[in-house]
Amino acid sequence: MLAAHGIGRFHPTVRSTAVERSATNVIGGLLEQRYRVGALVARGGMSTVYRGVDTRLERPVAIKVMDPQFSSDPQFVARFEREARAAAGLHHPGVVAVHDQGVDEDRVYLVMELVEGGTLRDLLNQRGKLDVPLALTVLERVLSPLAAAHRADLVHRDVKPENVLIGRGGAVKVADFGLVRAVSTPGITSDNTTILGTVAYLSPEQVTNGSADARSDVYAAGVLLYEMLTGTPPFVGENAISVAYRHVNDEVPVVPDVPAEVAELVRRATRKEPFLRPADAEAFLSEVETARAALGIAAVDVPAVTPAAPTPPGSLGSSGSSGSSAEATAIAPLNPAAEPATVRVQPVGVGAGTAVAYAEPTVPVRRPEPAGPRGTMAMPRGLLTDPATGTPPGGTRTGGPGGSRPRPKRPPRKKTPEQLQEEMRARSKKQLITWMSIVVVAAIVIGLTTWWLSIGKVASVPNVVGKEQEVATSIIEDAALKTAVSTENSNDVPNGQVLRTDPPAGTELTRGDLVKVVVSRGKPVVPQVAAGSETAVAEREIASAGLKSQLNPADDAFSDRVPKGKVVTLKPAPGTPVDIGTTVTIVLSKGVEPKPVPNVKGKTKDEAFAELSAAGFEPVEGPQEPSGEVEGGRVVRTNPAAGTTLTGDKRVTVIIAADRGVLVPNVEGKKVKEAKEELQKAGLEVEVQFNNRDRATVVNQSVRGGERVPKGTKIVLIAV
Repeated sequence: MLAAHGIGRFHPTVRSTAVERSATNVIGGLLEQRYRVGALVARGGMSTVYRGVDTRLERPVAIKVMDPQFSSDPQFVARFEREARAAAGLHHPGVVAVHDQGVDEDRVYLVMELVEGGTLRDLLNQRGKLDVPLALTVLERVLSPLAAAHRADLVHRDVKPENVLIGRGGAVKVADFGLVRAVSTPGITSDNTTILGTVAYLSPEQVTNGSADARSDVYAAGVLLYEMLTGTPPFVGENAISVAYRHVNDEVPVVPDVPAEVAELVRRATRKEPFLRPADAEAFLSEVETARAALGIAAVDVPAVTPAAPTPPGSLGSSGSSGSSAEATAIAPLNPAAEPATVRVQPVGVGAGTAVAYAEPTVPVRRPEPAGPRGTMAMPRGLLTDPATGTPPGGTRTGGPGGSRPRPKRPPRKKTPEQLQEEMRARSKKQLITWMSIVVVAAIVIGLTTWWLSIGKVASVPNVVGKEQEVATSIIEDAALKTAVSTENSNDVPNGQVLRTDPPAGTELTRGDLVKVVVSRGKPVVPQVAAGSETAVAEREIASAGLKSQLNPADDAFSDRVPKGKVVTLKPAPGTPVDIGTTVTIVLSKGVEPKPVPNVKGKTKDEAFAELSAAGFEPVEGPQEPSGEVEGGRVVRTNPAAGTTLTGDKRVTVIIAADRGVLVPNVEGKKVKEAKEELQKAGLEVEVQFNNRDRATVVNQSVRGGERVPKGTKIVLIAV
């Protein structure tokens, strides 16, 4: 279950006791006669979060109650209300909804959506790092609500894995929109230059002067992408100072083992100069979508997340996202020790050798850990020290408690003229050596700087047109440039050879810049389209190959297997190389080719049915009729008649000749034996009267020869 949280850690025991008493007073109460406060979820130095119920709408909600020291400040309350209204007006499926805000006596509170699931931090803890398709999918779903916020002139200022919620079904939501500015308004703190954020995700301008705009969110999103791909943020250190110092002075490292387009996304989003980054989240989202399309990577489902086990209420050092950001929705059960809080940092000037002052990481009191993505705290500017010397920037150690006691000065001893002259010679010699050393060092520095600015920093794009892809990329990388390869059809350049580069050969770039290498795929090939496909499918396949499509009824063909109106094949045939822009004809089926009814007259019924079926017709038996041309039981004719071409109904009626009986042979004058054999062979029965001996002669028969009688008729013979 997700509960609203997002409160910074706090350490002092007195402070913890006060909050515990405040929590005890709130739990079970009813805010403005509507919101019943339930169990404590998380608490911190600026706010406390409870699970609650909206009694009017009977729905579970998350309730954040701000600390009394802020709720007693009229300027904070006014700013808090304005920012809460702005965040509530931000309607986007990827934004955790703000339902309501209000003031009940001395309690300033915020009512937010209650989500079910875990955070991106939980997903990273479970997997270590994410593959490229999943990382890009999560980043796009984070940038989409950020883009909506930027269009509404809201800056998040605290983008980090703990503020990326993963709900049921892989829904990704971003929490803590727009409310950071309510806490950072002048009058809330003693120093109006205090800035907010999480140290591992702070942009350089947030560290140096406290300013933040849409490009600061882009920087944090770039750091978030780096962490998803590698499993760790780009800058970590033993304390928060060293981490912020590196944000200002170091470049974010190149992401290893990922496509060049993905590494370039991280580099562009995390440039130290804000004007070199994408203008806002919408511009960065467009670049991410372009890179994903170029790599052919499809969006994937975000897996379900199992939240970390919660820290028992009341334990010291529990955290959420940040009390400084008046944040929105978060996760419960939540592992407070795993979630970073929002930094409150005093900005300082940055230059060579200047230490960056900001807050130390927020960590559990009993288990300190190195600074990284987890946690921050407020730190007065007077406590900032140089990370190298451990002394205040520009300060020096003097005597005092614990220091060495100054020795009393002795009166100077009078020197002889010879000693004074020798000291002058030594001083002059030392000054000469010093000035000569300064001149030499200055000359070397000027020379190196001039070389770097004029030659060393610049790389020229080599000419690799016509070379094989592997050779071309190797040449460009040897010139201290990066490559990204794409392909394109060409009528003239063979497959695998370079068509062009972007920028073209001879262009001067800064070392490490990206050069797009366009490689030929050769002539386009007529695509394979499955027989029976729809016309629209064939048109899309042809267009994707860089070709044109057309329909020509004259080219349509009959097909026994493909239904009428479906694709039979293409002309030219699939697999044929053709010029770019060639028109390919889609051959459609005209259905089964019409055939004439075969002549089955005189054949048996079974023979006629088999021949008609093989020809694609549906034979049915019709009524029998007498025929003088064929024997009974054989086909007299068909309906439709033989030779008729059918275009619609394929049913053919078969007319069978009626059985006309047996032709009685004439056996008069023949011997009885011979007559009997001949009649029996014709299928007739025989009865002999008067003389039944085989050698007797037949003088008469009951049915005259030549007449037809039914088979099995008895013929009576008179023999003598």
